[in-house]
Amino acid sequence: MAAGIAAELTQHLNARHLYPTAAWMQGFLSTTRPNTPLPAMKQTSLFRLLATDITTSLHQPAPSVFPSDVLKGTLQSRIVPGPVVCQVLDIEDIGNSRWSQVEAIEARERGEMTKGREIVRVVEQENEGTAEAAAPTQSKGPFKLLLQDSKGLKIYAMELRGIDGINTNMTMGTKLLLRNVHVRRGVLMLEPNNVQVLGGKLEALDKAWKEGRKERLMAAARTTE
Repeated sequence: MAAGIAAELTQHLNARHLYPTAAWMQGFLSTTRPNTPLPAMKQTSLFRLLATDITTSLHQPAPSVFPSDVLKGTLQSRIVPGPVVCQVLDIEDIGNSRWSQVEAIEARERGEMTKGREIVRVVEQENEGTAEAAAPTQSKGPFKLLLQDSKGLKIYAMELRGIDGINTNMTMGTKLLLRNVHVRRGVLMLEPNNVQVLGGKLEALDKAWKEGRKERLMAAARTTE
């Protein structure tokens, strides 16, 4: 019975280009109630797998990792067909100055937001005691990302055109699926037609990244003064 369920889940995940290790699958099944309906189990397995570090939870076939020589700067241009599954370790907004990003973070810390050219202070509602819903102004980038595949290879990527889900509000550890990506001198060129945002996160990485972002921006800005 367990072997049959494992096979069903493996097929479900493989269809999404995710190849979990036997150890991960065994661990997942050991924490799942035996009477859980299969559709719910499939959904849960995908959710949990996307919340893992793929360097330990996935054993991807060769086409689903970056080529070993992808970082060679001597290769002026090439195409990586994929599909490659990778996770986001870092993202940088290169469309705005670092100091302007620091100012935006500090404004949010003060409970302020921008509305056009006007600065509005977010106030608490008397009845509910919660802040008025106001999404922070999101930069349009472009963004520079640090990506990692399941074998641990890290590579930088540049966003050439806006991609839904890729911005500095995204969670670190988000999983991406890349197809037919152009690589120029060891850097990936990302466009909407070659990137699929799968979701997921790495809780500890995301927490540390968000808590340290302001200090990193300030340190980087000072070095360029």
